[in-house]
Amino acid sequence: MTDRTPPRLLGPAEVRSLASELDLRPTKQRGQNFVIDANTVRRIVRESGVGASDVVVEVGPGLGSLTLAILETGATVTAIEIDEVLAERLPRTIQEYAPDQADAFSLIRADALRVSSVPGPPPTALVANLPYNVSVPVLLHLMSLLPTLRHGLVMVQAEVADRLAAKPGSKVYGVPSVKAAWYADVRRAGAIGRNVFWPAPNVDSGLVYWSHREPPTTAVSREDVFAVVDAAFAQRRKALRGVLKPLAGSADAAEKALVAAGIDPLARGESLTIDDFVRITESLQKVPS
Repeated sequence: MTDRTPPRLLGPAEVRSLASELDLRPTKQRGQNFVIDANTVRRIVRESGVGASDVVVEVGPGLGSLTLAILETGATVTAIEIDEVLAERLPRTIQEYAPDQADAFSLIRADALRVSSVPGPPPTALVANLPYNVSVPVLLHLMSLLPTLRHGLVMVQAEVADRLAAKPGSKVYGVPSVKAAWYADVRRAGAIGRNVFWPAPNVDSGLVYWSHREPPTTAVSREDVFAVVDAAFAQRRKALRGVLKPLAGSADAAEKALVAAGIDPLARGESLTIDDFVRITESLQKVPS
């Protein structure tokens, strides 16, 4: 590895040149904002903790700015790209800018929300500039699909970063916070300015770092727990006794289940941890309606 030439990274001129070659007009529908600053992609990779032993999944590599920075660490990269034009060009970009690392790169042409497997060695890390309109579903889908993931860093809209990293009791604690906590310990890892993107987005961006945690030990399914989470936050201002009534069969059954789980029936979802939701789900399945 030491005698390999490091990748060249993309700057503003290279990104615009590639975009011009492809007659590219970034679409809001796919959340396409390309990073044009080499220092930013290096910072993302540094904050991710990715090293040469990692097998990295990257979602939405676009023109390859972040991909090249990940390859710079010596890691193996599997990129998932839905855009046919971008997917067609990317392998050639890697060959041109990182010829000595090209054998460590592979591409899956697919929608990350719909992939059912990732070929090759089991992925250990997820690093991505996620499309902002589907960032949470994509993150949760890949965490579920790839249990070998140990850590990762994603760039998302600032408000989404706040929600993912929020703790119980926070005003922005909600469904993304709880569901992400099933898989990982999550924290905010900084902010990214708008001027490092082309085109510049009209929202601020945030970095979210996560490390794997073992899912709660329980006989109930994740799907059942997540159904309780969804119900608890569907009407944020209502007490759990009321919002869980449809799942329990009656308000009385909901109250019995909550009491059995050690939860105040008048509590609200935003005060509960993922483990609290697991206990509630277990109780709901035991208490007759």
